[in-house]
Amino acid sequence: MKPTERIDYEPIGGRPALRLPGGARVAVWLIVNIEEWSDTEPMPRTVLSPPAGGIPSPDVPNWSWHEYGNRVGFWRMLRVIDQHDIPAALAVNGSAIAAYPQITEAAVRRQWEFIGHGFTQKNMQKVPDERLDIQRTRDAITAATGKPPRGWLGPGLTETWETPDLLVEEGYEYVCDWVLDDQPTRLRTRTTPIVNVPYTQECNDVAMMLIQHHTADEYRRRAVDQFDQLLADAQADGSSRVMALVVHPYIMGAPHRLKYLDLALEHIRSHAEAAFCTGEQIHDSYAARATRR
Repeated sequence: MKPTERIDYEPIGGRPALRLPGGARVAVWLIVNIEEWSDTEPMPRTVLSPPAGGIPSPDVPNWSWHEYGNRVGFWRMLRVIDQHDIPAALAVNGSAIAAYPQITEAAVRRQWEFIGHGFTQKNMQKVPDERLDIQRTRDAITAATGKPPRGWLGPGLTETWETPDLLVEEGYEYVCDWVLDDQPTRLRTRTTPIVNVPYTQECNDVAMMLIQHHTADEYRRRAVDQFDQLLADAQADGSSRVMALVVHPYIMGAPHRLKYLDLALEHIRSHAEAAFCTGEQIHDSYAARATRR
């Protein structure tokens, strides 16, 4: 099914108002991406090119660059999240659950939501058996947390023509790959619809730091500006908005960047009209509105 066949065009004005618990105007959710990069395959992203070009194997500097995030950056970032006392969602490769057990335990202990993020950090269009990959991810999260994941984020937001169909058939209730709205939307599948919960390519440290090559303080500036505008939009029409903040431990967990995540969270938390949520909480608020209709 083509993307245009899965969702109708619906401008945000004129929709039934989205209401959040406690009268919040902006639902903010923080997504921490935990990935396991293969040490035998080409790196999904690189920070250092080899002197003679080509695709080295093993690629020690780039594998190490990422691994620093899971060994050090995550724990530095965790202290900031704990200080702000906010919930977070862990978008995690199924294989990373066993590869980084202390991270898994830390997230379970804090009752973070676990979101499927592919079994390995690989383009879903290059996975030999997509259904099996989705199943293995679900089963790994279920074994670690005691309940199956409700949400899915494709590695690099990649999907095949069948991904939403397979997700519904394997028990998922929402997906984050369709970055096209500030409110949840519904996608058609060959069975029942799946909800798309807003994610972001803008307040995303991969886009800002690795692709656009901004300085570290861009994260704070952009997050503050985005929140302020979404709050103004919600105040103007009385319908709540959703804002995602995306971080990777090897990027925002780096020593020179972390304080800008801290400052962004501080600004948002200073507003009573902001509610820090998980993806499933946002999904449930949207589903409740749909039921009332």
